[in-house]
Amino acid sequence: MKIIGIGNALLDVLFRMENDDTLHVLGLRKGAMDIIDEAKMAEIQNLEKSLNSSKTPGGSVCNSMRSLARLGANAGYIGKIGNDKSGSVYSEEIVKSGVTPFLVRMSGMSGCSTILVSPDGERTMATFLGLAATLSEDEIPDDVLKQYDCIYIEGYLISNDHLFLPVLRRAKNLGLKIALDLSNFNIVNGFKTLLKSVIPIYVDILFSNENEAEAYTGLPADKAIVEILKEVEIAVVTTGKRGALAGNKDIIVHEAALNALVLDTTGAGDNFAAGFLYGYSKGALIKQSAQIGTLLAGNVIEVMGAQIENERWEDINLKVCEILRE
Repeated sequence: MKIIGIGNALLDVLFRMENDDTLHVLGLRKGAMDIIDEAKMAEIQNLEKSLNSSKTPGGSVCNSMRSLARLGANAGYIGKIGNDKSGSVYSEEIVKSGVTPFLVRMSGMSGCSTILVSPDGERTMATFLGLAATLSEDEIPDDVLKQYDCIYIEGYLISNDHLFLPVLRRAKNLGLKIALDLSNFNIVNGFKTLLKSVIPIYVDILFSNENEAEAYTGLPADKAIVEILKEVEIAVVTTGKRGALAGNKDIIVHEAALNALVLDTTGAGDNFAAGFLYGYSKGALIKQSAQIGTLLAGNVIEVMGAQIENERWEDINLKVCEILRE
């Protein structure tokens, strides 16, 4: 099964600061997650020369697709970037990770999520959506979608009227399985009526964390998954350090989280989804898919950032093979 993802293409730029003076200069609130405009983004970019930084393709679905490719899946990614340096880095790094990119490029600034890490480890995030948020349905040819069997969509796209519902309709008409991640409980609260109308019609696999599941159903995780399964074929509710619930109409399983040394939980949900979708693509049982998901999530929380370190993948792939043989 070939899987393609679609999401907001955001270059993650991580700065490690010697002190918090930069936050004061930029007028950013320590520990906050703010959406910024183009002027503020340009101001941040001017500081790159004086701060140590690392850059990697981001956006939740992009994170998932990169991990899927590392597992050996045929993974593609649809997004929109600018003809700027950030866009070039984004495109090049996706290719290096083994993901097939279908990137719309045009003049303008690429989306960027700037992560400023204070000496005490606290993260301050400033996100500029840029061109990523302007991707429209008519920029995605049917010929691209037809190459894949499953499409994975991030819930953040629901605010894009020119993309979310039209892509769901086209993917369904083309016969693709549709996986959706609810992304954020604020998204669920803000668009609950729309989600309630489209999920039972278009979505086959629904990913959420316990807060999102509760926002959607009004119930705690163990009861929420039962309600969600009345609307979709497969449901997954991650529950942080308690692991995850996953099920179809016949069975619901609980998979415990790995006993991991938590350094940074960024990307845990993205990597769980990658592992689960990989199992699904191989025809694995629900429990096996959940095991692969927790394996990836347990590895990424032991490192900084949303991507698992290169040296871990050989061992991960061996363990995945063992899980699939069980």
